[in-house]
Amino acid sequence: MNPRPRAHQLGVLGCHACGLVSEAPADGHDDARCQRCGARLQRRRPDSIARAFAFLLAGIIFYIPANTMPVMYTVMLNRGSDNTILQGVVAFWKHGAYGIALVIFVASVAVPCAKFLILGLLMVTARRGSPWARRERARLHRLVELAGYWSMLDVLVVAVAAALVQFRALAVVEPRPGILFFGGMVILTMLSAMQFDPRLTWDGKD
Repeated sequence: MNPRPRAHQLGVLGCHACGLVSEAPADGHDDARCQRCGARLQRRRPDSIARAFAFLLAGIIFYIPANTMPVMYTVMLNRGSDNTILQGVVAFWKHGAYGIALVIFVASVAVPCAKFLILGLLMVTARRGSPWARRERARLHRLVELAGYWSMLDVLVVAVAAALVQFRALAVVEPRPGILFFGGMVILTMLSAMQFDPRLTWDGKD
């Protein structure tokens, strides 16, 4: 079975911004632009792995205070306490808000850790030019990009909870600085996924 031809073998190039396939510019013509969106056509993004790794490392650093610092302050029956992410999950669970607790746990713990592992795997294998599971790795990159659209879900949950609980006389929920670090982590991991050039997955020896 003959392998399918690559883009460079066909003399075409996909725009990294809009995906339009255009005729590849001749060598030495680095100013070629996409006819649809005007983005510069590049066979590979320069320093893609280095940029993506820098954002990923910064996101991991932000994730530490996001988990150790309080993300919200709750007052229940005149008893106030600062809660970290996991403490908030436990607090919502104990008060019967199982759906909110599950959403916060998945969006704040499971998804970020999975994104760290997946992005790290993509960068290491692309750096080594590994032919291992290329299709699956390409799908993982699309999955990470898709998850990025929902990464602020738990931040929204805390904000909505803070707004709704104010209507109750015996309960108060207020955001705390930890939520800012979590939001920063989400943005940094999204930038990491955006900086990584998925075309690097298909480079290297077969």
